[in-house]
Amino acid sequence: MFAVIRTGGKQYRVTPNAVLKVEKLEAEPGSTITFTDVLAVGGEAGLTIGAPVVAGATVTATVIAQDRLDKIIIFKKRRRQNSRRKNGHRQHVTVLRVGEISAA
Repeated sequence: MFAVIRTGGKQYRVTPNAVLKVEKLEAEPGSTITFTDVLAVGGEAGLTIGAPVVAGATVTATVIAQDRLDKIIIFKKRRRQNSRRKNGHRQHVTVLRVGEISAA
């Protein structure tokens, strides 16, 4: 069974026991989060696509950690102007373990 959920402006295809890194959510490690923005649910019975969400479908996940991704380097250079700028950024993420997918 799988589901497509929407969080943080992105869509993720999730399966039970999958580990997922999403945009930062306000939750403590060890707590449970329920996603109600389920766009599609698939399984042995077939695929159910919502318009825009599947009514009554939920995905529960447990927060493993609050983490940061690897640093990306932003380097801007204006040629022949003796101008350059270097900047770095680390995005905050929440690491989740998907638990149960409920289609009812």
